[in-house]
Amino acid sequence: MNIQLFHSLEGEKVYFKPLSLEDVTEIHEFASDPEVSRFIGWELKNTLDETHEHIETMLKREEAGTHLYASVVIKPTKAIIGTVMIFNFDNEANQAEIGYVFHKDYWGMGYGTESVALMSDFAFKNLNLHKLHASVVDVNRGSARILEKNKYELEGRLRDHYFIEGHYYDALLFGKLTH
Repeated sequence: MNIQLFHSLEGEKVYFKPLSLEDVTEIHEFASDPEVSRFIGWELKNTLDETHEHIETMLKREEAGTHLYASVVIKPTKAIIGTVMIFNFDNEANQAEIGYVFHKDYWGMGYGTESVALMSDFAFKNLNLHKLHASVVDVNRGSARILEKNKYELEGRLRDHYFIEGHYYDALLFGKLTH
């Protein structure tokens, strides 16, 4: 895996950089927001220490070669607005899962769409993957829209797959094959 290349991907609006413990305050801004973390699969980070520990866990996973992570940075302001990841690598089937999370102040501005495009292009061209997939909580329309804009196809629905805050939600399963 070319981790350095993943950490240096760049689009028109955003660029990626390695996760860093030095960025704990900026990452904590979205990791501690209940609205942001509600549907992303990690527990709300209530303190800077919890966010610090979470970043350490992500860095260990990346070092072990099981995950790729990057901070998403807006070009003009250099503000960290999110985290992207490629994980759950299946070397036999030549596929992996993608994920992403963004500060809510930057939702609906195209940053997620561009970030997923950068990740997808990297995964297909540099990791030579055959397929990428993502799972989205059905009520998280913004996240589903990001995938649809990147030509991921809805492949299925798992009914009542997630149990969040006392309610069941369906999982929408998206996939994209190499071009």
